[in-house]
Amino acid sequence: MIFVVSAFLNVAFAAAWYWSIGRPWLSTYSSTVPLAQSSSGTNLARTNVVVRRQFFSWRELESSDYTIYIANLRDISCPELTIHDIIVADVNQLYAQKRATEIMTAEQQWWRSQPDARLAQAAAEKLRALEAERRALLSRLLGPNWETPAVSGVLTNLPPSRSGVVLNGPVLGALSPETKQAVQDISARGAERTRAYLEAQRAANKPPDPAELARIRQQTRDDLSRILTPQHTEEFLLRYSANAASLRSELRGFDVSPDEFRNLFRARDAIDQQIQLFYGSDDPASVQQRKLLEQQRDDAMKLALSPERLELYQLSKDPGFQQAQATAQKYGTPPEAVLPLYRINQAVEQEQERIRIDPTLTAEQRLEQFQAARAEQEKSLLAILGEAGFKRYQQENNSVPAQKP
Repeated sequence: MIFVVSAFLNVAFAAAWYWSIGRPWLSTYSSTVPLAQSSSGTNLARTNVVVRRQFFSWRELESSDYTIYIANLRDISCPELTIHDIIVADVNQLYAQKRATEIMTAEQQWWRSQPDARLAQAAAEKLRALEAERRALLSRLLGPNWETPAVSGVLTNLPPSRSGVVLNGPVLGALSPETKQAVQDISARGAERTRAYLEAQRAANKPPDPAELARIRQQTRDDLSRILTPQHTEEFLLRYSANAASLRSELRGFDVSPDEFRNLFRARDAIDQQIQLFYGSDDPASVQQRKLLEQQRDDAMKLALSPERLELYQLSKDPGFQQAQATAQKYGTPPEAVLPLYRINQAVEQEQERIRIDPTLTAEQRLEQFQAARAEQEKSLLAILGEAGFKRYQQENNSVPAQKP
């Protein structure tokens, strides 16, 4: 569908109306009326009677094919400069929509605790491809010299990452411009209410009340739900809500899928809202109720993840597991290798501790067993890291002294 949004449409419409006054609509409502034969038997000349169309609509000119659209504009004698401005504005709007819906940015990966390092490069490449496509289309439609200073540099860079509300992607990017503006306005009002409250508390030398901040956030949610569908509201909350940000922070080090994050958010969000709105104080009743809700939240988390994934999530809080993650990332090992690395390191540590406290071992025996444990560890590391990764591991760890008795 062609997006006609240019302000030049009004100018073109006025021009078309003006030209239509002096230019008959030859292609419509034209009839030939033969006059009666004269008494001499000869036919008189025929006269074309043309009925001018009284009502004119842009829908009669629009077409999903730009070439036909341009031909329709020329058919009503629309000035070439006006045609140029209409087509450039329309194509720009088309590609603005493509950028909003087809380019993946960090805001759309709401399930990730840390943005994908490869995402920015892929987004930049996609942006360059769309810009080349836009320019090629305009050159084909309007000729190689279509560009003028008034329309150069129309494309902007990608929006900043998570520094503000960015409405792009297949869900939020498909919103109408009017709805996008309304969402931006609601978000700005919410941010302003939060800022004003914090400044007032600071001026009064009082700490912020978490319940009041939660009420401000709830008001923003309510305002959004009045103009967005449930699907759009959830997408917005997954990106920008405080509860989603807290969940991302809690899941740091645990590589969740989009479906897992969504399920976790759905299971926890309503409970978190209750805690924040009603049970954030330190009085005994609130503390007791908060504990009950936190237990419900933990139980909901267990239901949202499979037993295997729940185990991995719990292990992700273990410093030893985090070290195994760092090792896998450093040597280019896939994420599924993290758990075997962790198990190996655990087994080696337990074996070293057993050797260390065994009173029956001599110093020579203890050293020999330490070396055997290290050899078994390296054998397992070779199987997990691969030959190239293990070689790097050896090079970077060969200066580490052997375990002393």
